[in-house]
Amino acid sequence: MAVSSVQVIVIGAGIGGLTTAALLAQAGYRVTVLEAQAYPGGCAGTFTHQGYRFDAGATVAGGFQPDGPHHIAGERLDITWPVRRHDPAWVVHLPDRKIALTQDYADVLRNFPASEGFWKAQSRIADLGWSLSAQGLPWPPTDHQDILKLARVGLLNLPQDLLLLPMAFRSTNHWLQQHGLAQDAAFTRFIDAQLLISAQTTSRHANALYSATALDLARQGVYHVQGGIGGLAETLVSRIKALGGQILYRRRVTTIRVAGGRVTGLTVREGRRAGRDQWLPADFVVANLTPWSLDALLGDSSPRHLRREVGRRRPGWGAFALHVGLDAASIPADWPDHHQIITDMDGPLGEGRSIFISLSPTWDETRAPAGHRAATITTHTAVQPWWDALERDPAAYSARKDEYAERLLSAIENALPGFRSSVRLLLPGSPVTYQFYTDRHLGMVGGQPQTSLLAARGPRTGIRNLRLVGDSIFPGQSTAGVTLGALRVAADVERALPMRRDRRIFPLRPRAESSF
Repeated sequence: MAVSSVQVIVIGAGIGGLTTAALLAQAGYRVTVLEAQAYPGGCAGTFTHQGYRFDAGATVAGGFQPDGPHHIAGERLDITWPVRRHDPAWVVHLPDRKIALTQDYADVLRNFPASEGFWKAQSRIADLGWSLSAQGLPWPPTDHQDILKLARVGLLNLPQDLLLLPMAFRSTNHWLQQHGLAQDAAFTRFIDAQLLISAQTTSRHANALYSATALDLARQGVYHVQGGIGGLAETLVSRIKALGGQILYRRRVTTIRVAGGRVTGLTVREGRRAGRDQWLPADFVVANLTPWSLDALLGDSSPRHLRREVGRRRPGWGAFALHVGLDAASIPADWPDHHQIITDMDGPLGEGRSIFISLSPTWDETRAPAGHRAATITTHTAVQPWWDALERDPAAYSARKDEYAERLLSAIENALPGFRSSVRLLLPGSPVTYQFYTDRHLGMVGGQPQTSLLAARGPRTGIRNLRLVGDSIFPGQSTAGVTLGALRVAADVERALPMRRDRRIFPLRPRAESSF
């Protein structure tokens, strides 16, 4: 394979950044990934503590079905993903009932028989959405080439696309009203619980078209990853290296340099401690970052519209997490691996009212010491109050973590009796923790709420050779979502870059900052 002399640098070894890097390495570009931490994956990474392998944030993965983003990326990269399907996807515990989310929706229909028409309709819409996504649907369009591609896709799918139009600019609540379900409080709460974890908002605000695909996860399949969710990132790292790319860990980007409207390179620090910065030249940069973090790295070179964006955007959700080591003998054999507990039928979801629990599967003995299992437990939480508490009084911040941990454990024990007695190790984490270990701005996770397709963010940044990737761009959160974004970004970079060919692959060698 001919190799380009063009140097592409990817900031951040999350799934979006790694997928982009692998695709560009396969296309022949010289690719270097810079990761501030010691392992890949970011919020979809897996870390080890006292013999347990804990998922840092994301615990379930989808998108491996034909036309799914991981399936498409895997075929293009000749990757076999280390995954195994889990059914039911998870069990939803409402205050008055339990509902297993299975591929055929049988238990959902048993609990909500009037919803059959809703599920059939949303499945048809979801199928169209997956099909359009597989064609590289460039949404939102960023230039005339994207518009032409949208037009071509539309002409090929015009009869089917007409089904999408009524949902494209309406909320999911409107969709529920059309099916006579909006007044069913239990069903609405059930739907809201699913949308909170897949669209970061509830039916009153979630875009109906986006929601159709988000609610389709159980039907398309939820998968465990061998060794933890970080196995996806590790698989991509191996492929990047095999293609001649490199991953540099403990490399923290401190500045993105811009001249003449183009990125010229980056200053990079090894580790967290201050020291002599290194200069890395770059022909193109892909940033697996939030817009806030990108704006900070650009400093005075940040484009005006990016500054306006970070000034007006409200912070997204954060997560309060418990990483728990469990005595396997104390866990009933009939417990599914994933549970969502809704503690109340009224009031906002999140902050302990919606709790997601993922247990390591019994077949994966790499995840915990013999006779034990690992669990990751999360609830949505606002990010700023945690920082305010830490600034006011570190003791109050610690007390707040203890109070949240107790709230979650009590709710879980109520739904899954015997859980508390099985706990052998307990590690709480707040948005402050996520910020420290993943460099996410304020510890935000999951991207922005998907409320309007017109408000969706594309990968362009206002700088010709700089793109965003990850959950900040459409379609947002989940490993499947960021992989779909990465497929688009990689194609966009290839379209923008010349292929200056070189017979040799030279590893990127940092230079001292003073040499710039």
